[in-house]
Amino acid sequence: MADIFDLFKKIESGSSAANSSVSWLIVGLGNPGAEYVRTRHNVGFAAVDALAQAVGVRIDRAKYHALVGEATVAGARVLLMKPQTYMNASGKAVAEAARFYKIDPTHILVYSDDISLAPGRLRVRADGSAGGHNGLKSIIECLGAQNFPRIKIGVGQKPTPEYDLADWVLGKLPIADGEAVDARHKDLIAGTEALIRGEYDLAMRLCNGGR
Repeated sequence: MADIFDLFKKIESGSSAANSSVSWLIVGLGNPGAEYVRTRHNVGFAAVDALAQAVGVRIDRAKYHALVGEATVAGARVLLMKPQTYMNASGKAVAEAARFYKIDPTHILVYSDDISLAPGRLRVRADGSAGGHNGLKSIIECLGAQNFPRIKIGVGQKPTPEYDLADWVLGKLPIADGEAVDARHKDLIAGTEALIRGEYDLAMRLCNGGR
């Protein structure tokens, strides 16, 4: 009987070790559903998919109100996430995974769309406010912190001030804009690796200085 209890303790210990092995969350923001594919609001999903493809994993397990996949990036074990809560409730998924793995906000990297940047432009930020982005706003509210790094992906400004913002971000990327965004995935991935290594200046050079 003692042997069985010892086995249970080893299994429990191994489970705890597995939980603690994930030291970063990398979150792509977007909306679930085929109708949102290639929309401006879903460039975060596309970016984390590109990272997953680069490291040879799939983001296909349903957990923490998200689709997730584990990978090793820049020597760190990371959980790749695509929240399935819709954009405005993205923080629910992020906070749940962060609590489970005991991840500090400084180790939660978020990819989000940004209408203030031209398509193909990237911006690295170590922290900051939501800047009017509802997905980032939800994450800040659910974490109770805004000191998480993010890579903002440009999708272009509205054509006129009167143009409805929701219609703009939920609109499909024109082919040329989509190609400009996709062309920066290599830089975004290199910037992600630099951020994980703690090389923020390098990450900014790789991402901010592009197109």
